[in-house]
Amino acid sequence: MKLVTFAGPPSSGKTSVILRAIEPLIAQGLKVGVVKFDCLTSDDHLRYSESGILVKTGLAGGLCPDHFFITNIEGAVQWGREKDLDLLVSESAGLCNRCSPHIKNVLAVCVLDHLSGVHTPRKIGPMLKHADLAVLTKGDIVSQAEREVFAFRVRQVNSRAAVLPVNGLTGQGGLLLQRHLLAAQEVDTLNDMRLRFVMPAALCSYCLGETRIGPDCQVGNIKTMDFS
Repeated sequence: MKLVTFAGPPSSGKTSVILRAIEPLIAQGLKVGVVKFDCLTSDDHLRYSESGILVKTGLAGGLCPDHFFITNIEGAVQWGREKDLDLLVSESAGLCNRCSPHIKNVLAVCVLDHLSGVHTPRKIGPMLKHADLAVLTKGDIVSQAEREVFAFRVRQVNSRAAVLPVNGLTGQGGLLLQRHLLAAQEVDTLNDMRLRFVMPAALCSYCLGETRIGPDCQVGNIKTMDFS
């Protein structure tokens, strides 16, 4: 079974891009499934189900979405194997732009939205810097000059990634993405494999439920600014 990780800021068009990419693969006879990782709520499973795609949704709730992802991704792989999938896609939203849901030797895709602004690529962390593919969406809404500047900024952050403009509504540009998905490596288990970058640091008193403000309440892995 092939595994691909998709990540990107909320509302960047990840679900639409994934659908446009895998629907033709399903028409070719491949069995595809999606595991959607989100924070509080998600209706994306309805869109996947309507297209006949097997889907599982995991909600992190009060936990760090990154840590929730990494403690559940091996279970997702085994679920995919039990369902005899040819391709499993994991989709996660980079809520803080610091997320790092990519795994070594597993095809990694970062989806970015042109409407987020030309400076956005510089604000995105490991989920762009360590991606194999940078998929750029909603390019039909901005000018050619804005598209070129945005792609240039993406390449400044990650010169190794292939940059693919994809229209999540029409599917234009999806053929190249499909080829990359089909070329992904086979995965039986993620045990003993490694993330491409470390997760956001934890653990502090607020991670454990503290709600009070003040230095006496701040214990553990904390970082303070110098206001002098």
